[in-house]
Amino acid sequence: MKKTYKIDVDCANCANKMEMATKNTEGVKDAVVNFMTLKMTVEFEEGANPKEVMPRVKENCKIVEDDCEIFF
Repeated sequence: MKKTYKIDVDCANCANKMEMATKNTEGVKDAVVNFMTLKMTVEFEEGANPKEVMPRVKENCKIVEDDCEIFF
């Protein structure tokens, strides 16, 4: 399952950090962060519940870029 989320991030480098942090989150199969459109597309692993995974994604992103935001 894929879902797209609106994000708020300051620069392309920060967006890249968010993408890597998201990919390394349990329950995430793949992720793409687009700085130009300020959107994050997350592909979840089979059986993963997005409502449970996304708070962990947000936590991991805040570790690498503390002023980022994900709206879900």
